[in-house]
Amino acid sequence: MHIHILGICGTFMGGIAAIAREAGHKVTGSDASVYPPMSAQLSSQGIELTEGFSPDQAKLRPDLFLVGNVVTRGNPLMEEILNLNLPYVSGPQWLADNVLRERWVLAVAGTHGKTTTTSMLAWILEYAGMSPGFLIGGIPRNFGLSARLGGSGFFVIEADEYDTAFFDKRSKFIHFRPRTAILNNLEFDHADIFDSLAAIEQQFHYFVRTIPGNGLIVANGREESLKRVLSRGCWTPIETLGVASGWESDVLPDGGITVRFKGDSQGLLQWDLLGEHNLMNGLAALAAARHAGVPVNVGIDALRQFRNVKRRMEVRGVRNGITIYDDFAHHPTAIRTTLEGLRNKVKNARIIAVLEPRSNTMKMGVWKDSLANSLATADQVFCYNANLGWDAGDALVPLGKRAAVYGNLDQLVAAIIVAAQPGDHVLVMSNGAFGGLHERLLEAMTREVTDI
Repeated sequence: MHIHILGICGTFMGGIAAIAREAGHKVTGSDASVYPPMSAQLSSQGIELTEGFSPDQAKLRPDLFLVGNVVTRGNPLMEEILNLNLPYVSGPQWLADNVLRERWVLAVAGTHGKTTTTSMLAWILEYAGMSPGFLIGGIPRNFGLSARLGGSGFFVIEADEYDTAFFDKRSKFIHFRPRTAILNNLEFDHADIFDSLAAIEQQFHYFVRTIPGNGLIVANGREESLKRVLSRGCWTPIETLGVASGWESDVLPDGGITVRFKGDSQGLLQWDLLGEHNLMNGLAALAAARHAGVPVNVGIDALRQFRNVKRRMEVRGVRNGITIYDDFAHHPTAIRTTLEGLRNKVKNARIIAVLEPRSNTMKMGVWKDSLANSLATADQVFCYNANLGWDAGDALVPLGKRAAVYGNLDQLVAAIIVAAQPGDHVLVMSNGAFGGLHERLLEAMTREVTDI
């Protein structure tokens, strides 16, 4: 079968492209912008890419068009598909019908930590010899790729609450019908498609309705929003995270972590990941893997060897004693917990936080009043103010002289170079490429050392 994918360079649709190609289909695709790393990853798999959405692509006459949620009415190619009555379907629906239907699906949902937890869970199953398929919104370092078909009946998927397509406004995860589901947390986000937290809770309620009675829900026991969701109706056993009646952890003085389930020790975890949020992610992955048949001690062994995900506290380089990190954090809660985790690691060393408020919700200014508090752990804050509909300078006034705002990338780089000192930790946070800021900082710091 020939499949042509609209919006192929997004992480989800790009993952579907890789899975479809592995399944033996001919895959082509297009997107508004075709650029690395996704373009390189897809091209290496023999997937032909076209930049733009010219209606001429309808002449390819594939057996099926897969439509990503980036595509709207008015898109020239989509209009041609509709006018010619050509066959099309959403990416999540195709995945459900052609890959997930006969699998034991393990789905990871929540506002934060989906990519990391999904990666942990896939790695635990891989370590246990179960060869799962997976589709993840990032690249786990243990695998080096974001999606694969897999060689068993298990499939691990990052279950996003974002909408499916312009013709199907249900959340993507409604299509996945997991047997094992993780509900990591739930806060307001995606203000471009949801008008309230209650609207998101409604979608999570629908998701819970799809999980069978012989399945398992692993839910954060500290989240009032998830308690509300589950109180509306749940027909599946639940194991909770972060509370004494379920899965919890104790951090020992030497840094080791005792994993407990219903008060009983399950083993000792030693790893390099930072922060309480990652402990919760790890507990969720252990619980879900246990439901799929992996003993907890095997899961703990696997987590000891977990190498995290690209762009999750990833060290991009060290220059002149200054460490530069790349992190995907773009929601105040994620920003705060990431900074707190780094602070626990570096103790009294200086942290310089560099933020690009780039997500749709951030650009809309929904979180502007929470921004300063989320960055309070940093010793110095730089914010990139370009393309915002609100003034980041006003939002960061509570931080006083610790905060500086720049609308020009060159000036931002220059200011960070002046501020950074040996021993500092520069944490760059964005859910985009940030204009190659990490590389620019490393190159500038290398030149500075050379000039000396």
